[in-house]
Amino acid sequence: MNGRSNKPQRSRRFAYDGLDRVIHERARLGVLTSLMAHSRGLLFGDLKDLCGLTDGNLSRHLQVLEGARLVEISKSYKHNRPQTVCRITPQGRQRYFDYVAVLEQVIVDAGAAVKANSYGNAARALVRG
Repeated sequence: MNGRSNKPQRSRRFAYDGLDRVIHERARLGVLTSLMAHSRGLLFGDLKDLCGLTDGNLSRHLQVLEGARLVEISKSYKHNRPQTVCRITPQGRQRYFDYVAVLEQVIVDAGAAVKANSYGNAARALVRG
């Protein structure tokens, strides 16, 4: 037995495989969106404030994003103070665009479902009335 079902293959229309799990987490999505809006990068403290995260929470999310090669982090000193700058990588930028394209399709599908449901409810109300 090959483990396959005799049922016909259903369309994976609503599978949304392009919703990248690394990006899909709320905080990481916020971080990447902030970095997309600031092409030269952001200081750690500014990124933390924009995303409403704690130092530790932002650090952990940046580790995940850096491990996935979506962001790069550079450390330096300015006026004898440490500076950490976070930038989105070219690969991160492309994966973000791909992710947003799938989100746009989710919105289109959701809008169509709401519209169909609204029309269905209106039609049922007319039949009852």
